[in-house]
Amino acid sequence: MDDPLVAEEKVPSYEIVREKILEIDSNVIISRTYYVFDNLTYRFQLIRKDKMCMVEIPKRLLDDIKNNGLESEQELAKILKFHVESSECWSDLYK
Repeated sequence: MDDPLVAEEKVPSYEIVREKILEIDSNVIISRTYYVFDNLTYRFQLIRKDKMCMVEIPKRLLDDIKNNGLESEQELAKILKFHVESSECWSDLYK
């Protein structure tokens, strides 16, 4: 079974995720977001030119950003920075 697509407004802290990604690399966009029931994460499909990168972020972390602000945002920033800046994350989109 495929993981279901999720609308932006249904993803906790979606705008913060988007802002953090743009801070790291303004050429990256969030193409799609999926919810993975098996491990309670959101899977963000990122696109940069003709490359794609998938980043999984725990639902717990995105929920915590509302309550635990700065500490959770810093953890989110570390996860995003690691993936966005890693050449291993990016694969050819049209392959």
